[in-house]
Parts: sequence; C-alpha cells; structure tokens
Amino acid sequence: MRLSTKGRYGLKAMFELALHYGEGPIPLKNVADNQRISEHYLEQLIAVLRKNGLVNSVRGAQGGYMLVDSPNKITVGSIIRALEGDIAPSDCVIEDSNVCDRESKCVTKSVWIRIRDSINDVIDSITLQDMVEDYIEMNSDSEYMYFI
Repeated sequence: MRLSTKGRYGLKAMFELALHYGEGPIPLKNVADNQRISEHYLEQLIAVLRKNGLVNSVRGAQGGYMLVDSPNKITVGSIIRALEGDIAPSDCVIEDSNVCDRESKCVTKSVWIRIRDSINDVIDSITLQDMVEDYIEMNSDSEYMYFI
C-alpha cells in the first residue's frame, strides 16, 4: 500500500503552514517553492483541505492560506484521510464495504484489519506539531563546543 502524491504533497503543504503558524496567511507560491511542489497541483490539494475544514484562505494582496487550528490539534491521519480517503490495505476492511461474499470465513481479513488499525493508530498519534518539533531538532546545531 502506497500513498499517492495527493497524500504526500498535501502533508508537506500542511507541514509548511504549521511551520509558519501564527504568522498570518502564507501565499501558496511560498508553500509550493519551499516544499518543491507544483503550484498548480498544490491549488487542487489546498481546495480539498479547505473543503475538509483543515485550512482557511484569505484573499487579497496579503492573502494566502493558514491552518484552521493549531498544529498540535491537526493529525497526520486527518490530513491523509481528507486527501486519500480511508486508509486500508484491502477494500474488504473499509467501513461500509461489502466486497466479498466469503467474508465470514476469510482468514486473511483479520490480518488486513490489524494492519489497517495499526496504520490508523500511528497516523492519528502524530500531529503537525510533532513534525515541526522533529524538523527543528533535525536542523538544529546539536554539536557542542568545548573549551578547556
């Protein structure tokens, strides 16, 4: 199972907005440039994120996009589901899905359920704030200078 560019690029865009949370609206061009995403493609992704209540837009010369909520309240799971739909390794374990007539005797379905639940547990436990903190830690100069 692989995420499409919608999920991957959408998460990058939301991360960029989280990095600048509290600074006001961020122009889409800045997000596209900083994350190396096509601005045209990003417009499509932002429209979906806006429709799902994750970002707000501000029009005008000082306009752009910003997170609807603080980064510590937005999970990776909510972003990916907004862009990709339900995350599951098989169609038979997507909610409200009756794909197979052998479901009641399917040995592998329990495996798919465990995989789905594990993935959802992980993506729902990571917030944009966690990503920002990881970014800061990865980009800090952690080398110590010792003087004798």
